[in-house]
Amino acid sequence: MILEKKIRINLFVLAMLVLVAAVTMLTAGCGTDGIIGKIDGEPYDTIGSEISNEVVEPLLEPDIVKTITIAAVGDIMGHMPQVNAAYIKDERKYDFTDNFAEVRYVFVSSDIVVGNLETTLAGPDRGFSGYPMFNTPDELAGALAWAGFDVLSTANNHSLDRGESGVLRTLEVLKQHDLLTVGTASSEEDRDSSKIMSREGINVGFLAYTYGTNGIPIPMGKDYLVNLIDEELIANDIAKIRTKVDLVVVSMHWGNEYQREPNASQEELARKLIGWGADIILGSHPHVVQPMEFIEVIQEDGEARTGFVIYSLGNFISNQRDRYRDSGVILQIDVEKNFTSNKLEISEVNYISTWVHKYYFNNKWNYRILPTEDFIVQYSLGEDKLLVEDDYHRLIEVWNDTNKHLGQR
Repeated sequence: MILEKKIRINLFVLAMLVLVAAVTMLTAGCGTDGIIGKIDGEPYDTIGSEISNEVVEPLLEPDIVKTITIAAVGDIMGHMPQVNAAYIKDERKYDFTDNFAEVRYVFVSSDIVVGNLETTLAGPDRGFSGYPMFNTPDELAGALAWAGFDVLSTANNHSLDRGESGVLRTLEVLKQHDLLTVGTASSEEDRDSSKIMSREGINVGFLAYTYGTNGIPIPMGKDYLVNLIDEELIANDIAKIRTKVDLVVVSMHWGNEYQREPNASQEELARKLIGWGADIILGSHPHVVQPMEFIEVIQEDGEARTGFVIYSLGNFISNQRDRYRDSGVILQIDVEKNFTSNKLEISEVNYISTWVHKYYFNNKWNYRILPTEDFIVQYSLGEDKLLVEDDYHRLIEVWNDTNKHLGQR
């Protein structure tokens, strides 16, 4: 009897425990909406006993956007006073690095640096010379690579100053310094190859052309040596490289020397280049700065294309000392690509005004390229001992001339 009672009590207690556990399970996790658990991983509603129809928006990945900066300069000359200044007598060699030391910081912080090499590197056996038939020591190439240059246009009116062999040797020397050349070529195959640089996944293609070669004829059957301005050729070249790149940069050696405004031919050709697919046009040859602008062109299919042109970047380094000819700009173009939408645009354009400072030091003349705004400040603070008062006034004049001229369009 006692054992039977104990069994009944135990069964009662067990039943109560089961009931309490069941209630606990039913109410655990229950919020104001009555959801108490999941069926097959989905919420279950105790009121309607149905799967919730609430739509959960998926998390979207942010757009992948990359930006690169392309820096560009104008004419890199090799007048004999510059060559003599670079000569180190005790070591019997040349060193041009001082020319670029004060602007190197701009280039090393850029992704691609472009310039116009308006001289040849034909070798010492051909004799070093300046105007009118240029041949500069090979050390210039090393200095340009050290300064941060990546691409050099070699298509200009001095390309053939030392003939075919001068063209070929110039290309060879520049290649040894990992400098990409555009505008002259060693063969048909070389000319037809696409000159492309990639930064941050953005592919940039380069082309270059010149109005002529100072009357020196291109050898018969070797038109590939120098790209002359030929509209059909340019249109075909742009169409070919356009399929391989995100951005097309065209260097044009054109215009009238020492004229601060582009001529009608430059303006007309710039519109054509953009219509054919060019995105950025870098002008050289006038040896003075000419204006820059964005141009919108309506193509044959009715679509609008917008491109950017600077008609002339001026002299980057030379021995020309007249007003407007002793200065230039470092152009800075920010290019932005949205990899999600595959859209690319020029997001910002800036420039740095530069002046070539010629000064006497260590018993010889020297040259260096100065960012005008920086060195106006440095002189004012007494931080640069190589500048004299006349230099300071010239820096201010160049800075004012450049800003006024480039801000007119």
